[in-house]
Amino acid sequence: MYASNTLLAAGGVALFALVGTSAAAEHEPSRIRIEYVVPKNPQHQDIYEMLKQRKSLERLQEIFSPLRLPNELTLRTVGCDGLANAWYEQGVISVCYEHLEHIKKTMPTQVTESGLTPDDAVCGQFFYAFAHELGHAVFDMFAVPNFGGQEDAADRFATYVILHLGSDDAKRLIMGAAYGYRPYIENPTVNVPLKAFSAEHNPPPQRFYNLLCIAYGAHPQLFAEVVTNKLLPEQRAPRCRLEYGEVNYAFQKTVRPHVDQEIAKRVMQHEWLPEVKTTHRSK
Repeated sequence: MYASNTLLAAGGVALFALVGTSAAAEHEPSRIRIEYVVPKNPQHQDIYEMLKQRKSLERLQEIFSPLRLPNELTLRTVGCDGLANAWYEQGVISVCYEHLEHIKKTMPTQVTESGLTPDDAVCGQFFYAFAHELGHAVFDMFAVPNFGGQEDAADRFATYVILHLGSDDAKRLIMGAAYGYRPYIENPTVNVPLKAFSAEHNPPPQRFYNLLCIAYGAHPQLFAEVVTNKLLPEQRAPRCRLEYGEVNYAFQKTVRPHVDQEIAKRVMQHEWLPEVKTTHRSK
């Protein structure tokens, strides 16, 4: 049984938080505010309470605190009238309770054969959703020029941020985020209508491979299993180091000048996820 089983027992709600002691408590987070909006749907009350209890947004506030934003940015969870969504608009990042409910319903019930815990799956997807929208906020507030799709760029920004949280946390969060795409990559052959390729987001399988490729390119040894386990095709893997290098260069040129390096160092050195002991596993 994995270490956080008691969280699942409590109403089936896993860990919607990165946990740990404060890494930057002595510093006022730079213009980042948080808001837990009371859910419209009573069925989301348990998620709302768990988020507040675990101080989920407070943790994100700490992790994102190295950014020296020119304007206030609010991180909020909110009811969306049945729509599972997340977005950034005019200084506010909103993630719907419906999206978090979907994460809760689709998380693994036990530790998987690859060692992914239910908590890691939830934390990874929760963090990835906010980090993706943070990418949009950063591009907006710092007027970052972009050739290519904004959504693809935001995915790469989120992946890059996760990869700089320390190797253990990074791997667990990356694989947790990737788990969210599992329904789209289980079948080797898919049939979709042509209009599925007209959306501003890449198709989910493409987002899955991009996520793993950048992670593998950054740390080939740490993420070697994504190739050996055939999650990332061998023909894509050799280019991944270059793809990560492109993301790293873009970040260093456009975003790093707006990062407080002292606070960033403390955030990157901190362990945000709890130690997990695994014995029983499932597919």
